[in-house]
Amino acid sequence: MQLLQLKNNTIKSLASQYGDQESEQFFYMLSEAYLGFSKIDIALNPNEFIAKEKEELIALTLVRLKNNEPIQYIIGDTYFYGNTFVVNEHTLIPRPETEELVDWVLKDTPNKPIDILDIGTGSGCIAISLSQKLIKATVYAMDISEGALQTAKINAENIKVNVKFIEQDVLKESKLFKDFDIIVSNPPYVRCSEKQAMSANVLDYEPDSALFVSDTDPLIFYYKIAELFLAQAKKTAVLYFEINEYLGAELIEGLKKIGFTSVEIRQDFRGKDRMLKASI
Repeated sequence: MQLLQLKNNTIKSLASQYGDQESEQFFYMLSEAYLGFSKIDIALNPNEFIAKEKEELIALTLVRLKNNEPIQYIIGDTYFYGNTFVVNEHTLIPRPETEELVDWVLKDTPNKPIDILDIGTGSGCIAISLSQKLIKATVYAMDISEGALQTAKINAENIKVNVKFIEQDVLKESKLFKDFDIIVSNPPYVRCSEKQAMSANVLDYEPDSALFVSDTDPLIFYYKIAELFLAQAKKTAVLYFEINEYLGAELIEGLKKIGFTSVEIRQDFRGKDRMLKASI
């Protein structure tokens, strides 16, 4: 089969579920990963012959896509803040909103010897991105999941940064193991009642423990991290969160009640309250 025909067949196969535009984007991603052809290569070489085994490989991925499996898990990686990150069933797929959180931290932070802690690191995308740009900083990354940490370590090795990984459940900690200048976290923040509004590819494949919190205590991770932050001796430190767009006002009020004097929320590129910065 020729490359252009394979492209057209792929789009036709997926269009009823994903639409033409997203189906076309899926083909470009699969072509890059499995055929070695970029979008430009496809445009320049539409008549390139594709071997039968490659056609069959693409066909198998289409079955997985039709079962709502995220293409990032199928391919095994995704792009975040200028780097390619390995992702799998142990990690969330990094989102563009989280790139904005990283960008906020970087724009606020001079490149000098400081200590940074990323809590709930998952794939390591936040910690690794910060470590790569703030080369004088010492960056630590914490997660409860051994599988996530193993994935994050692979990403740190691939991107060639030195991040110190720690397997701990933040909810069980009474104090941090050292004082930090910056603590950043994208903790679980989706209430169980919000599941009905989420797509099947998220619900069926991404790890529940990294996504969901109970409706009765949806800010549990934020208040625990804030408590640990306030208990450390370094009072000039800064705290950054990715947040649930519906709980921003409640979180601001709660943080001010426990001692934070400066709290700022920023919206993401979709205009949703998504990031919070707090200090004392």
